[in-house]
Amino acid sequence: MTRILFMLAAALGFASAQAQQQLTPPDVLVKQVTLEVVDLIAKDKEIRGGNRAKLIGLINDKVVPHFNFVSMSALAMGQSWNKATPEQKKRVTEEFRTLLVRTYASALAAYSDQKFDFRPLRARPGDTDVTVNVRVLQAGAQPVPIDYSMEKTAAGWKVYDVIVGGVSLVANYRTEFNNLVRESGVDGLIKNLSAKNRALEGADRK
Repeated sequence: MTRILFMLAAALGFASAQAQQQLTPPDVLVKQVTLEVVDLIAKDKEIRGGNRAKLIGLINDKVVPHFNFVSMSALAMGQSWNKATPEQKKRVTEEFRTLLVRTYASALAAYSDQKFDFRPLRARPGDTDVTVNVRVLQAGAQPVPIDYSMEKTAAGWKVYDVIVGGVSLVANYRTEFNNLVRESGVDGLIKNLSAKNRALEGADRK
């Protein structure tokens, strides 16, 4: 599980410049910055030595700006999203983002020089919703597919779901989120996510 989480996290870095984001095809963008992020991790002794704060900083710089966490939160909640107030939607998005960042940090900490096969993009020039396919190569094992669902927005290409080995990140959370909302409402979901984040934060300090 840790290796799969790393595979997901390692390929989630995207270019920081807005102009590059708007002009570069999504598959090229994924390739360029994936390799950049992997290189940064490989060369940074503090990150490789377990500096969680620096690792989280890298994720916030390279990953967070290029994900549509509002769309991801809405998809994860399903119909429950429409029942939430604007403030509840904001809180869910913030807590979900924090949870994913810490999940990525744990995954990246297990980095072990995996290689990537970046597949050609199958899309028409005018498409605004595409899937970028990457394969993670492992010695002595079958490649693991990572598929990025990406949408073109006014701010550039954004990821709204990631499918690792055929499992959707958003769908993986949907059942849990819906059960929590059914049992204790949207506020119960927010409380649960907040508790998870506090627990992860406490573990980081140990």
